[in-house]
Amino acid sequence: MYTRSSDVSRFAWGALRGYPSRTLLMLSAMGIGVAAVVVLTSLGEGARGYVTGEFASLGTNLVIVIPGRSETGGFNPGTFVGETPRDLTLDDARALQRSYSVRRIAPINIGSAMAAWQGKQREVPVIGSSHELLAIRHWELAQGQFLPLAEFDRATPVCVIGSTVRAEIFGAQRALGEWLRIGDRRFRVVGIMGSEGRSIGVDVQDIVIVPVASAQQLFNTPSLFRILVEAKSRTAVEPAKRFVIDTLRNRHQGEQDVTVITQDAVLDTFDRILGALTYAVAGIAAISLVVAGILIMNVMLVAVSQRTAEIGLLKALGAAPRQILILILAEAALLSSLGALAGLILGQLGSLGIRRAFPVIPAYAPAWAVAAALLVAVVTGLLFSLLPARRAARLDPVLALSRR
Repeated sequence: MYTRSSDVSRFAWGALRGYPSRTLLMLSAMGIGVAAVVVLTSLGEGARGYVTGEFASLGTNLVIVIPGRSETGGFNPGTFVGETPRDLTLDDARALQRSYSVRRIAPINIGSAMAAWQGKQREVPVIGSSHELLAIRHWELAQGQFLPLAEFDRATPVCVIGSTVRAEIFGAQRALGEWLRIGDRRFRVVGIMGSEGRSIGVDVQDIVIVPVASAQQLFNTPSLFRILVEAKSRTAVEPAKRFVIDTLRNRHQGEQDVTVITQDAVLDTFDRILGALTYAVAGIAAISLVVAGILIMNVMLVAVSQRTAEIGLLKALGAAPRQILILILAEAALLSSLGALAGLILGQLGSLGIRRAFPVIPAYAPAWAVAAALLVAVVTGLLFSLLPARRAARLDPVLALSRR
């Protein structure tokens, strides 16, 4: 009896419907466990996708030159004796153009100043760079043109502004061709940025870009904040990095007093860290599935004791111990599957809520996490149901009918 799968399913479904409170409790426990795995792994993958996207927006095949030597220990020994890092200069940037591995160079200077036009003013971040910055950073213009192609040391009084700066200072008035006062200098607006979002902490809509020499005059500094070097291809990144290190060492009296990092190296580091974090939070969330399995075991033990007479009647009618075992396990499998499905729906809704609340984070649970959560939920429910199932299968039919 009850050897057909349809009969087994009908028996298991009837058993679950017969005790709605108990069923709801176990479904909630299993569902919360699966939902926790889905939501936490989607957060981990979302963080990894966000960081990768931020670095991708910086450009491709990049070698980034930073003044000062960063040692493995996390500090520069020169600072212990009062030394300061040697400045990066425009001559250094110009020297880095002389390599077949290098496609573009963009020296960077950053500061902030007050921007004013016809009585309207606000403080803005100012980036000093060159004509090549637009292509290196993969930015787009909405109107006008970018900085003119010129020598790095030519201080041309032109600027490109972000859309927020244009809206807040110029309002409905035309901005192109107008003179914008930045600090104590005047710059003609030649372009308006069309790109949106943030890129490594810089809001593209909220910036003013001027020639790097103009920025040095504006901030009264000869040094550069960074030098962005774009290699000609992915395979040219390492040759370009070696060229940068060798060239600057020769220019700085044999000292390697700069830090040269590649975009791929930074991305690989973040990818490993955030990947490990995703696995860690998935493991922590999976503990809740084990707790749910223990709950199922305890509730099923109680259920077996409550249904002793029913099990005794089945055995008296000829049900073999193996059939009783299958019936109890089928009930646990159905319970775990329904709980896992409910948890998956709840987890996907949670991930959707995160994406709606934080649009910059691509919070999508990886396929392996969803599959693993569902599999662990079902397997856990079955494993922890073996004990009550075996106890039910071993009941003596006479004693069971007498509820002993």
